[in-house]
Amino acid sequence: MNFDALTIVYILEIIVGGLLVGVGVHFVPVGGAPAAMAQATGIGTGTVQLAAGSGLTGLLAAGLMMSVTDNIWPILASGAVGAMIMMDATMMTGGWIYAYAVGAPFASAKVNYDPITGYSQPPYVAPGTVGQGIPTVCYVSGTIGAFMGGLGGAMIYYPLMMTNHNPSLSALFAIGIFLVNAVLASWNIQGTIEGFHDPKFKRWPKAFRSCLVATLILALVAVTITGGA
Repeated sequence: MNFDALTIVYILEIIVGGLLVGVGVHFVPVGGAPAAMAQATGIGTGTVQLAAGSGLTGLLAAGLMMSVTDNIWPILASGAVGAMIMMDATMMTGGWIYAYAVGAPFASAKVNYDPITGYSQPPYVAPGTVGQGIPTVCYVSGTIGAFMGGLGGAMIYYPLMMTNHNPSLSALFAIGIFLVNAVLASWNIQGTIEGFHDPKFKRWPKAFRSCLVATLILALVAVTITGGA
């Protein structure tokens, strides 16, 4: 296929979408197995799975909107809002389980005071743990991360659809690009993270550079293959 000006714009959109996914993952509170045992703040699942869940929800929401209109703005908005709803529902449900089923307080050992409410954290952190539950700042950070992930997923899916007009093919490549960026971000985090207040959040520039290189290559391949399909 010919790489005209419009094709280059589509490639740039995919790259921006991949970067949004890679950086957005760092906002999502993921506690993994320790969180499942109420020994760490965050949601008790892997970084990639949680990022993929929010991003794919955003991608599906964007796809649904594309069946109604080709206008990019409502499509991107649908992707972002869909992912935010998914992530917020997950964090809220996790909070209910911690509070009413496990009886664990909402607390974090990563900071002395909640950056949003200003409430003191150490008095409520059980010895030997790094906090329990999903504090307010984690919820806000997770919402921001879901927004970026959903927006990124929609921004990857939209140009592929405009290139080949095949929903199945576009979704297949969009999911692949999304997961590559989510995995790169997960390796950068290396375990658990609470959100933008976590010291690990400062690692995001490394993920940004890695995702930039990976998405550039993937965007070229995806647009070339799907555009000629």
